[in-house]
Amino acid sequence: MVVGDISTGTDVLVIGAGPAGYVAAIRAGQLDLDVTLVEKEAYGGTCLNHGCIPSKALITASDLAHEAGNAEEMGIHADPAIDLEGMVSWKDGVVDQLTGGVEKLCKANGVNLMEGVAHFDGENTVRVSHGGEGQGSESIDFEHAIVATGSRPIEIPNFSYDDDPVLNSRQALALDSVPDSLVVVGAGYIGMELATVFAKLGTDVTVVEMLDEALNGFDPDLARPVKKRAKDLGIDFHFEYGASRWSEHGNGIRVEATAEDGEDTLEIDAEKVLVAVGRAPVSDTLELEAAGIETDKRGFIPTDDRGRTNVEHVFAVGDVAGEPMLAHAGSKEGQVAAEVIAGEPSALDYQAMPAAVFTDPEIGTVGMTEMEAEEMGFETVSGKFPFQASGRALTTGHTDGFVKIVADEDAGFVLGAQIVGPEASELIAELGLAIELGATLEDVVSTIHTHPTLSEAVMEAAENALGHAIHTLNR
Repeated sequence: MVVGDISTGTDVLVIGAGPAGYVAAIRAGQLDLDVTLVEKEAYGGTCLNHGCIPSKALITASDLAHEAGNAEEMGIHADPAIDLEGMVSWKDGVVDQLTGGVEKLCKANGVNLMEGVAHFDGENTVRVSHGGEGQGSESIDFEHAIVATGSRPIEIPNFSYDDDPVLNSRQALALDSVPDSLVVVGAGYIGMELATVFAKLGTDVTVVEMLDEALNGFDPDLARPVKKRAKDLGIDFHFEYGASRWSEHGNGIRVEATAEDGEDTLEIDAEKVLVAVGRAPVSDTLELEAAGIETDKRGFIPTDDRGRTNVEHVFAVGDVAGEPMLAHAGSKEGQVAAEVIAGEPSALDYQAMPAAVFTDPEIGTVGMTEMEAEEMGFETVSGKFPFQASGRALTTGHTDGFVKIVADEDAGFVLGAQIVGPEASELIAELGLAIELGATLEDVVSTIHTHPTLSEAVMEAAENALGHAIHTLNR
């Protein structure tokens, strides 16, 4: 039996239930709006199901296995056996718990959940196609819509994700056995995180990158310890080479990479190849032209500081709206969009937007770099504290990296911070709060930090900027 073509209405229609979409839906529900949330696959989106959460779960597991097997200097002698199928099963349990929680939270906040694929059928209407034979489709009329369809891995020529040896990040996180060898195409944050995971699980990893360095876009001082650690783990790098094709070879594959000048080529034998060259917006399935919604040449939907598109009652949040393509940025954008729709005085402010890379060591950044601050006209002062001078870092065995704080020289206001080292993703939050509150170096220094902790490095960096650090030499 085919369900008839029915039509329903809602105050706010949210398309996509990732970190941007479900947060927007919940916040709109809290503001007493009638909300319908359409999701085609799984609540939580890519982040919870196939990206942020599962990758961090496997990073934690691979770190544990590697450290247990390499802790002789601590007097620990072990040879861990890797059961990737069991590891993935544990990861899936974490994911299921979180995605189930998202669904419950949506329902508890009065959000109407709908499974299906949505596309626009006018400025105030979408059509939702339901999966499965005989499920049909229906129309939803809305007063406001929030597009939160996220992004997908970019596919490069001659490397189809339909081919068994070729993996995207989602497929790599679902493997049931550890490959003996792996070529990683792309040395951005996704490529470097997963290259590190598999190297720690015993895979022979080779990274091919078209640019001249790993983690391009990050300060070279931050990327340098990560690259050094990767080399210590046995990861080989080939910079300024682009993967051009692959072919079956022996019991595995052979990946061919071509130099930027087009003359030199490399041939790398491996069991699998992981392509991690970035992500593209999922906007091509929405029939945006039916609502008059504009995109840029790459398919991203431009928005203002309230998340509005060029169509005033339609908003776009998360990856589909472009940089910064971060889950927490998308969540904030979703919250702001819901509040604006409800008539609240809300707007986006990215000055204290943190970013983190979960490599070994981790990277955390917030605010401006020293160069950016100077380009903005600030007279700057900076302070730095190395983790090798941190008592707590020494007790963990992780001493690579540093904390750097950038401040306005005259007033002392914290303008930015960069951290590379243990727990950088956690430590950066204190400095994000400092920027948000307009705190000064003196404020950070006057805050007593627990001893012995990694967070003392933040205080010491601020003291160094003021010229009176205790546990490192002042510049």
